[in-house]
Amino acid sequence: MNVPVLEIGGSHLTAALVSLDDLRVVRSRRWDLEPDVSSAAFVSTMLEGAAWIEVPAGSTWGVAVPGPFEYDTGIGRYAGVGKFESLNGFDVRQALVTGLAQTPGRVVFLNDADSFGLGEYAAGAAKGFTRAVCLTLGTGVGSAFVADGLPMSAGPGVPPDGEAHFIVWGGAELEETVSRRAIRRAYAEKTGEHLDVHEIAALVRRGTSPAIELWNHTFRALGEALSPYVRDFGAEVLVLGGSVAGSFDLIEAPLRKGLARDVVLRAAVDTEHAPLIGAAVHAAASF
Repeated sequence: MNVPVLEIGGSHLTAALVSLDDLRVVRSRRWDLEPDVSSAAFVSTMLEGAAWIEVPAGSTWGVAVPGPFEYDTGIGRYAGVGKFESLNGFDVRQALVTGLAQTPGRVVFLNDADSFGLGEYAAGAAKGFTRAVCLTLGTGVGSAFVADGLPMSAGPGVPPDGEAHFIVWGGAELEETVSRRAIRRAYAEKTGEHLDVHEIAALVRRGTSPAIELWNHTFRALGEALSPYVRDFGAEVLVLGGSVAGSFDLIEAPLRKGLARDVVLRAAVDTEHAPLIGAAVHAAASF
C-alpha cells in the first residue's frame, strides 16, 4: 500500500509516494519555498506538488510541517517566527482538500521533527529500539522523543512539547550553542574567520587547534544538556540527523563525553527520506 505525503520545510516542499509494505520512498520531487512566501504562492506550490503524486480521490495524506502549527486543525500559527508569516491563521488543510482535483479523504498533519524521528524509528537508525531521541541539527535543533512508535510531547525526560531547543544550557536555549549559526558565530568570535560548519569540520579533521577546541566544547555541551533528558526518558538510542550531523564521526566522542551515560549513538540512516516515511507511518495509524 502506498501513502501520499508532503514534507514542508523552512525552504522547500517535497512531495512523495511512500510504500508502507517495505517503508521506502517510491518516488519524490522537491520544490523551493522561500520563508517569506505569500499564501497564494505557497498554495500554488503545495498543489503542484500534491498533483504530481497522482493518487486517487479519497486517499489519506500525511503532511509534515514545522511549528508553530495546529496539527489537529491544519492551521498555521507563524506569528513573529521569521518564516511563513503569510500562513498565520491560514487553513492549510482546507487549501489542500479544496484545491486538488482528486479530493483527499483525510489529511493528517505532523511536526516535521517528529516525522523525522518516526521515520528513523520505523526504518532507520532507531529501528529495533523501544525509546529513542532523534535530533536534527542544522539551522536549529529539531527533536523527537519517540516511545513505542509514538512521538511524545510530555512526560518524564521530555522537554516542553518534545522540543529540545527549549532546553537551557549555559543560561541560554540550546540553539545558542549547537545550531549552525551558533557554531559559525562562535568560531568567528574565536578566530576572526567567518567559516561554515563543514569548513570548520574540515579543520577539525586536519587537527587545527581552535577548530578542535570549539568543536569539542559545542558537542560536549550538547551531551551535557541532553544527559538528564536521556536518563529520565529512558532512551536506548540517540540518533543525529540534519546537515551538522553529517560530521557524526567527529561529533560522537565529545557528545558521548558530555552525556556520560550508556546510550547507543547513531547517525541517521536517511535524513532526506526519514520525514517522508514518518509522515506516511503517522498517516497510516489513522486508517
